[in-house]
Amino acid sequence: MDSSFAGAEAGAVSAARPAAPSRARHRQAAGIAYSLASGICFGCMPIFARWAFRSGVDVPTLLLLRFSTAAAVLWALLLRRRLAVPRGRDLALLVAMGALGYAGQALCYFTAITVASVGLVSLLLYLYPALVALLARLVFRAPLSGRQWTAVAIALAGSALTIGRAGQGRALGVALGFLAALVYSFYILVGSRFPARITPTAATAVITSSAAAVYLGAAAARGLRLPSGAAGWGAVLAVAVVGTVLAILFFFEGLERVGPVRASVYSTVEPLVTLALGAALLGEPLTPARCLGGALILGAVLLLAREELRMAGQE
Repeated sequence: MDSSFAGAEAGAVSAARPAAPSRARHRQAAGIAYSLASGICFGCMPIFARWAFRSGVDVPTLLLLRFSTAAAVLWALLLRRRLAVPRGRDLALLVAMGALGYAGQALCYFTAITVASVGLVSLLLYLYPALVALLARLVFRAPLSGRQWTAVAIALAGSALTIGRAGQGRALGVALGFLAALVYSFYILVGSRFPARITPTAATAVITSSAAAVYLGAAAARGLRLPSGAAGWGAVLAVAVVGTVLAILFFFEGLERVGPVRASVYSTVEPLVTLALGAALLGEPLTPARCLGGALILGAVLLLAREELRMAGQE
């Protein structure tokens, strides 16, 4: 879920060309495909992370490798496209967002999946749209419509069903999963106030670099715990390449074609992928309560997205 600067690069199809309708349909289909692919890649990441942890790697080392790999690819893309690099106050705020917000959110999320099921943590993270709506109301005094209040209530009910009885080591995972969603919500709110001159690629390059610097410092202080074998290294590379680089790039390609709200809606396939893979590959139970709770959370996300489109006059 690295989409908080999604709106800055959304493109438009010119209606002046004769082939515009056909081209627009192709662009829409490609945008949907890219957004779904992004959600699938993000959904696979917790599975790869769990495998990496089994090989002996710890959370700070994994996040250092993840963010440094992503930063290298994004800076190469930035230079290739000759995009402007943020400067001054914009740069300082992006560095703070990466070093505090993104690094903190990732630490909570990846630590949570070491002590709770990946499906549970993934669903808890998807409370962030409802939390963003609530925080926007509290911080910016943004009005909430009846649909938005309904969506928030549905999301909270879904989280209660999803969590169930948090026992046997899961309580810490639940707390960290919720904290990850809360930190990500503040991160998105801050990002939403950025001017359109800052492109998602540039912003994410700076943010991932700042997060990598935090974990480089942690590695210097406490040492690295690297994977013990080829399978572990494969899992680490999968987290960095599939679950981060490809997931981010696919999302950018999707949002350019279908816009940020619709791209986010299609990306809700992410927790469904995590739930399914967690059950199939990690033996995690798919209880009726968790399935119902997950459905309520995702339903709330879709309701919030539909209301955003309606308010923007795009529905």
